[in-house]
Amino acid sequence: MEALPDLVSEHALNLGLSLLSLILIFTARHLILRAVIARVQDTQAAFRARKLSFYVSAGLFLLVIGIIWTSQLAGAGSFLGILSAGIAIALTDVLKNVAGWLLIVFRRPFKVGDRIEIGSDAGDVIDIGVFRFSLQEIRNWVDADQTTGRILHIPNGLVFVEPLANFTEAFPYIWHEIPMTVTFESDWEQAREMVQNVVDRYALDAEQAAAVGELEKSATQYSGLYRDLAPSVFVEAIDFGVTVTGRLLVEARERRLMTSLIWQDLLSELSQAPNVTLAYPTTRFFRADLE
Repeated sequence: MEALPDLVSEHALNLGLSLLSLILIFTARHLILRAVIARVQDTQAAFRARKLSFYVSAGLFLLVIGIIWTSQLAGAGSFLGILSAGIAIALTDVLKNVAGWLLIVFRRPFKVGDRIEIGSDAGDVIDIGVFRFSLQEIRNWVDADQTTGRILHIPNGLVFVEPLANFTEAFPYIWHEIPMTVTFESDWEQAREMVQNVVDRYALDAEQAAAVGELEKSATQYSGLYRDLAPSVFVEAIDFGVTVTGRLLVEARERRLMTSLIWQDLLSELSQAPNVTLAYPTTRFFRADLE
């Protein structure tokens, strides 16, 4: 019975030291972070400093807690084992999210600023936390990969169970296609030349060299990426006309802008080309003379 007051007082002391450590560590983080941000003009650098300081502070606090409570926990191994098993079962989703965070941090399938698609959701990564990451949503009711204005918060554990596509990880450009369908009576060769001229006009020139450099760097990590970055045109006959499709590289976030610019040029050239007419689904009726 005499040992009980001593045990209670020791626990109280450890709790007080733990609380004091928490206050000191995060107060120091706040002061250091404020001094750093005051000298940094780049908002992205300030964001990274804030995230890094949190992780360092949390890790340091856990280390201090471990040191403070080691003597108390040394004789409670069996109890802690049972407690840990119960916690693991009760917090399965939480632990899965933490494991997903570790995967994101160390394997880096994406980072802040990347445009990704995971499952049925897509957007630009704006934050990565221990339990979830946040996306600025694209698509949904908005066409052509433009933002909806909503923020999606997605559990980190989904990286283990959902397909993940990264638009910008290995290469900052994506292939984009502009199909134009003309009637069978149109001069399809002139239409092909027209589309070729327009996609050449918007193809990468000086930037293409930088794109090739990025592609060569990423080839050390990924195989099978395209080497031919030149725009191209394909011709296909469909049920109501001839489809001429221009294919070119565009920046991942400029797909809709490039579509608009290319179609403006195509419509201008179509107005001066009487031998080329846009096609649309039509129905034709033929009446045979049975006499």
